[in-house]
Amino acid sequence: MIFQRFLLIFVLSALFLLPFSTVKALEEGLRPAPEIATGVQATQVATGTQMMVVTAHPEATKAAYAMLDKGGNAIDAAIAAQLVLGLVEPLSSGLGGGAFALYFDVKSKKIISFDGRETAPQDAGEYLFIDQDGKPMKFFDAALGGRAVGVPGVPRLLETMHARDGALPWAVLFEPAIELSQKGFTVTPRLSKMLSEGAAKFRHDVKTKLYFFPDSVNPLEAGDTRNNLFYAQTLKNLADHGADSFYKGQMAEDIVSKVRGAVHNPGSLSVEDMAAYQVKIRNPVCGSYRGYQICSMAEPSSGGLTLLQILKLLERFDLAALGEDNPKSWHIIAEASRLAFADRNKYMADGDFVKTPAEVLLENRYIQERTYLISVDTPFQSVYAGVPSAMLEQVEQGSDIEIRPPSTTHISIVDAAGNIVSMTSSIESAFGSHLMVNGFLLNSELTDFSFQPFDKEGNPIANRVEGGKRPRSSVTPTIVFDPDGQPFMVIGSAGGSRIIGFVLQRIIAAIDWGLPIDESLEMPNILHRGEKLEVETSAMDLAEPLMEIGHAVLVGDMNSGLTAIQFVNGQIIGAADPRREGMAMGR
Repeated sequence: MIFQRFLLIFVLSALFLLPFSTVKALEEGLRPAPEIATGVQATQVATGTQMMVVTAHPEATKAAYAMLDKGGNAIDAAIAAQLVLGLVEPLSSGLGGGAFALYFDVKSKKIISFDGRETAPQDAGEYLFIDQDGKPMKFFDAALGGRAVGVPGVPRLLETMHARDGALPWAVLFEPAIELSQKGFTVTPRLSKMLSEGAAKFRHDVKTKLYFFPDSVNPLEAGDTRNNLFYAQTLKNLADHGADSFYKGQMAEDIVSKVRGAVHNPGSLSVEDMAAYQVKIRNPVCGSYRGYQICSMAEPSSGGLTLLQILKLLERFDLAALGEDNPKSWHIIAEASRLAFADRNKYMADGDFVKTPAEVLLENRYIQERTYLISVDTPFQSVYAGVPSAMLEQVEQGSDIEIRPPSTTHISIVDAAGNIVSMTSSIESAFGSHLMVNGFLLNSELTDFSFQPFDKEGNPIANRVEGGKRPRSSVTPTIVFDPDGQPFMVIGSAGGSRIIGFVLQRIIAAIDWGLPIDESLEMPNILHRGEKLEVETSAMDLAEPLMEIGHAVLVGDMNSGLTAIQFVNGQIIGAADPRREGMAMGR
């Protein structure tokens, strides 16, 4: 089987850090490179019958597990994990970023979703990322410095989740991260490699650079011990005084000063923006696929809607009979993805600012109209967004097809009572804005907005910048229930707009192909975001037949960061993506 050769081929490709390459005469996509490949480890798997934690770093997994061991629940564990991740995996998430979380309350059998997405400053306008020549800025020209910093959501999100259903005292959840900040953590190969590869991006802020480059020249190396006393003090303040100490007073003033005083790209964030921040409690977006119930995050994340739309478009095809090694399976998945991404790019945004046809996109009538556009033999020459009935009387909207380089983290937890958290957290691209204040990095999430406010025809783009608005996200924290209504899978990933495809593939692998979660995480990533069919290097055998079908194929490394839990015959199985450094732990 093609996929059985994955691990060996991936190891070899990772050793040479193969960049995205062309297949035959295909062109590379004109976009910033995604997070570099930093090697591969054996898939981290744990099995239990009571509880499970999977995060992107062993220290975060241990901290979360310790909370469960103290009698805490999934929310307590997720908070402890996030606080540690902000220290040991600072390139991906932290207090200066945002997050989305799904929480399944086993008593009520209901799912609550928490929207801790960053918001644009009130003074941010639709031309925020247009340069002096009237052209969209290059990505990193926009991302570095203060211009792209939104109001962070993580501290208020964690407090809101804890107030909703936390079991342990708030301050207890901070203890592992404070202790580790004081004594120091061990620098991982991934962190060291990312610092080395991105060294030039730290040139604009001396204090930030000195934390990661202690002699101002050489980055922290794998195996080094690094403490962060400023972060420890920030955590103590939050533990003692709650999230208000972050959004008001000295901390808020420090953040605003850092953003507005940035040497490169000063931003417009204000203390009023900080004080006004709110977490939104939203209904999750849920739908069925072959009798399974899939629930994920609603807008302003496009992840859940796009995931569910793809799955519904696929239901008329017998993927189980075709199998995972058949190029036709991937062709059909790609075509469904292209249709869904066309709708995503045109319609999905912050629903508090833009009317979106969210519910209509999943209606059976609309799905039937779209799914029968798919040919099992040939790909679309071009793909356009559909026209849902809810949009017939609306002003025409433009499409946004911009693709961003990601750096994100995901936490999957089930506690002994059966409560579940699926939470994705981010500061956007690796190291966010590259501005550090009081021990944590600030996000660059405003680059998730469309840089262009209007399309070529002059139609306003739904995801354009507006003051107070939340940029469209692609995070896809997901909980899947089996046909009997029992938990079946908890999953999410890092990876920008690729997250949708990463999660989609593992749901199909489990439901259609019956693959265990550890095997599905080892599968090569294959996905389509509307531009080219992207195939991970280790699935080269599929590239040729997919090109023969007619696809433009882009082959290269795809550094997903999946963390997942699967419930199988009374057992709870946790697994972390072999492409990163995560760990599963359970009992």
